[in-house]
Parts: sequence; C-alpha cells; structure tokens
Amino acid sequence: MSESELDVLGPVDYLVVEFPADKADFSGEMAAELTALVDRGLVRVLDLLILRKDADGSVEAAELDEVEESRVGELLGLESELAMLLAEEDIEAVGLAIEPGSVAAVLVYENRWAGPFGSAVRRSGGQLIASGRIPTQALLAAIESEPEGA
Repeated sequence: MSESELDVLGPVDYLVVEFPADKADFSGEMAAELTALVDRGLVRVLDLLILRKDADGSVEAAELDEVEESRVGELLGLESELAMLLAEEDIEAVGLAIEPGSVAAVLVYENRWAGPFGSAVRRSGGQLIASGRIPTQALLAAIESEPEGA
C-alpha cells in the first residue's frame, strides 16, 4: 500500500456469518450486496475466507478460489483485491466460535467512506481516541423494549 493510500485508510472491521452446512449459499443476495458496497467505494474487502466445521469439531478453511464457484458466485470477483490478513490464530478463534455442522464466511473489510474524514481529522491536529460498535441485535432489543409513545 502506498503512503498516500495509508493516509486515507479507513477503519478496518471484520464479521463472521454462519449457516447450517446444508443451507450455506454465499452466491446470492449477500454477494450482490457486498459487491455493490465495493462498487460504490464504501468498503474494500481485505480478506475473505470460508470455514467449515464438521460435526467432530474439525475446522477447514478455504480461500474463495478453493470453493465451488456456484457457492460463492460474485464474490470470486473480489478475490484479486484480497490482502490475506487473517492469521492461523484468527482462523482457530473463529473455528471455536462457530457451531459444529456449520459453514461460515469471515470478512475483513476497510470502511473506505471513513478514510477521508479520518485523514482530515489528522491534518487538523486531531486524533481518534475511541471507537466502538453496537450490535444490531442490541439496537433492535432496545427499540422493542421502549414503551409506546416514549
């Protein structure tokens, strides 16, 4: 990555999505939405792995080009951008979190929309001192627990 690219590097996040092995399909709507985010310049995919956890607890990791094309579809188009950031320890940690008999995708992505803002903050003499994420499920639970008319 060049110095100018590093100057506007946005925050990097990861997420893991899990499916029962017989229902795992990363080629449909999910792939289309992720591709749309990349095409609009909102995110950049830095790493993407598919993990399978067998009933006996053994975990197998695969790069996109090692997965049957019909299961990953449009995601293969993102493969040339990948930086392979996930280490063996990361894969082991995710493997512990997913259920036996499941297939999961691990996505590491840059929030490109935030890069220019962060760069402007630094040029102005500021610095990021805190960051966080509120899980969607927590927001939905909070909204549902609010009394009507509150």
